[in-house]
Amino acid sequence: MMVEAPLSIPPNRALRVVGDVHGDVSAFAYAADTDRFVIQLGDLVDYGPDSAGALRIMFDLIDRGQGLFLLGNHDLKLARFLLGQKVRSNAELIATRRQMDEPLRARFLAEAARAPLWLQSGPRLFIHAGFHTDMLLGPPPPTEIGRAVGVNARALFGEPTGMTQSDGFPERSLRWVHRIPPNITVYVGHDRRSQDGRPLEQPSRAGGRAVFLDTGAGKGGHLSWIDLPPLEDRIEAAAARS
Repeated sequence: MMVEAPLSIPPNRALRVVGDVHGDVSAFAYAADTDRFVIQLGDLVDYGPDSAGALRIMFDLIDRGQGLFLLGNHDLKLARFLLGQKVRSNAELIATRRQMDEPLRARFLAEAARAPLWLQSGPRLFIHAGFHTDMLLGPPPPTEIGRAVGVNARALFGEPTGMTQSDGFPERSLRWVHRIPPNITVYVGHDRRSQDGRPLEQPSRAGGRAVFLDTGAGKGGHLSWIDLPPLEDRIEAAAARS
């Protein structure tokens, strides 16, 4: 399979950053109905009623030059499953696969293979799960559909503590938040950290901040997003205040 070039954020565009969708197609259709460029933070599939529909909305955005998605751990797992790689199967994964016809499976594999693991645009860093300072050194490596290690694993799974929670899922630390340097904002999904259903902002002791946008879409919660102005507008506004 030929892998197309990774997608990137177009310059001077207003953005809409969308958290984990998890098959909540009606909410994602609403979020995608915008003139802003959509950055979806990964985990398009599983749990919700229509993962196939969510993928089709995303691919339409890509085709129109109106959006992209970062690779999430559920997206990677689905791609590995479709390729016959060894993964831990569950009911959500099986349900997602059954919703997908052959053309959609082929398109998903092509898009997953070029979905970036993280993207930086000026002082903004977009990622699915967890930050590492190496992500500020340059663009991510080409995506590999396989077992993730190192910084790639941080991008997809966050920072595990080695402990297991009562629900059977790995416990994850947010120590990485306090490594975000000054003037950097990390927009992230993966972990449902908000207690009030709104995106959660957490400052870093190092001077930056993280904004968590997973508010439980497809899992009994709802879909959240945040709108950002073009970077040139932000720079001009900062200059006007100084």
